[in-house]
Amino acid sequence: MSTATQPNQFKTANQVPPSTQDSKWKALRWWSMLAIGMSQLMVVLDATIMNVALPSAQIDLGFSDTLRPWVITAYALAFGGLLLLGGRIADLMGRKQIFLIGLVGFAVASALGGAAPTFGVLLAARVLQGVFAALLAPAALSLLTTTFTDPAERGKAFGIYGALAGAGGAVGLLLGGVLTEFMTWRWTLYVNIAFAAVAFIVGVIAIAPTVRERGVKLDVPGAVFATLGFFALVFGFTNAEEHGFSSSSTWGLLAAGVVLLMVFVMIQRKGKSPLLPLHIVVHRDRGASMLAIFVAGAVIFGVNLYLVYYLQIVLGFTPLQTGLAVLPLCLGIMISAMLSTSVLMSKLGAKVLVPAGMLVSAIGSVLLMLAKADSSYALHVAVPMFIVAVGLGAIISSALSVGTLGVDRHHAGAASAAVNASQQLGGSIGLAVLNTLVAGATITAIGSGEGQLESLVSGYQQAYLVCAVLLVVGAIVTALMYRSREHTAVTSGEAAVHM
Repeated sequence: MSTATQPNQFKTANQVPPSTQDSKWKALRWWSMLAIGMSQLMVVLDATIMNVALPSAQIDLGFSDTLRPWVITAYALAFGGLLLLGGRIADLMGRKQIFLIGLVGFAVASALGGAAPTFGVLLAARVLQGVFAALLAPAALSLLTTTFTDPAERGKAFGIYGALAGAGGAVGLLLGGVLTEFMTWRWTLYVNIAFAAVAFIVGVIAIAPTVRERGVKLDVPGAVFATLGFFALVFGFTNAEEHGFSSSSTWGLLAAGVVLLMVFVMIQRKGKSPLLPLHIVVHRDRGASMLAIFVAGAVIFGVNLYLVYYLQIVLGFTPLQTGLAVLPLCLGIMISAMLSTSVLMSKLGAKVLVPAGMLVSAIGSVLLMLAKADSSYALHVAVPMFIVAVGLGAIISSALSVGTLGVDRHHAGAASAAVNASQQLGGSIGLAVLNTLVAGATITAIGSGEGQLESLVSGYQQAYLVCAVLLVVGAIVTALMYRSREHTAVTSGEAAVHM
């Protein structure tokens, strides 16, 4: 934030000229990256870290198989439903303030969940985690866009952020396996306290102060319809996992979600201070980026889930072995994400890099289909998994960077929330559709006389096939949507937002 310097403006030793202040925060910017990155990792890994620990939690707290999915769903519903509201609150109240509040709230919710004596308390804690994640995630991404405006540094910063955003789910599986094996399932929640504490301390010291954006007001009607619409949509697809797409409750929720979101769009068109200014979404490059992140979210959540099932149920891996087995997914995404934004983005641009990443991941998904009930881990799982990861790293880091590029500072929180919502909705909707298709394929295989393990593998193959098709379609659509010279904005110095 720049302020004109007046000769008598600074009268005490505690008041420092803006130029000195700017130099101070610039020197600390990579430390702020540590706080932002840790917060993003924490939010993303919490979507999967409980997957490995759920059987142990179920035995300890004594809840039924019917209730078990709600431990995951509760977090996804609160997180996805409140993201747009959380992003606007960050613009309204100051991004650093909301970032720190989100960290504290997430840590408290995690402590509550780790100490939960009953299923009800655990469920409430997961909802609270989702609420504070909806504040934290858009605040973190908007802080990243306002801190790193230099093109070269922006590429490196978004490479790191994209690596964490993409690999977080796999890291959650690894960490969940280690903690469940050597400690208890409760530590999959307690570990967030350590993440949040480090991010909070570094954030207080290293993140430049922010103030509320003038002229930004909270769009209450828009917030209500967006929250209810996203909630109904995610809940509808989640309901399909249990009751199928033929259920009237499923279609009722989906229809309600569509209607509510249509009303939300109408409100945004006419509102003076909309929750999500529509020009953010209809911009060709940002729209393509959000579509790419949506597809990547669906693939990441799907591949993570069915690889865990395959490793534990079919190959008989322990939670620790499962966690270690997904390391190629983590490493592939991290290496590819950092290489893509720091080296390839300036040369190729998102128009080439994102579709290419989708095609690479599609090849990996097809190779995963070759795994059988008696296949080896190294050849039929690790190698295809790494190929999928390399493509996903290129997609996510490039799309995240372009998805927030050129957004006015008044709307940084809203744009960041829209990007996060794309990944969250992609994961939630993708998983629901995949679970339904996998269940159908498994039942069909059993009916044709295949053994139990072979039938499960047939179901997983269906999931990988759908991921491959989705990625190919996404590659074609994004290649057409991205402008041919989009990458020049990244290399010419156009900042995401201006301080």
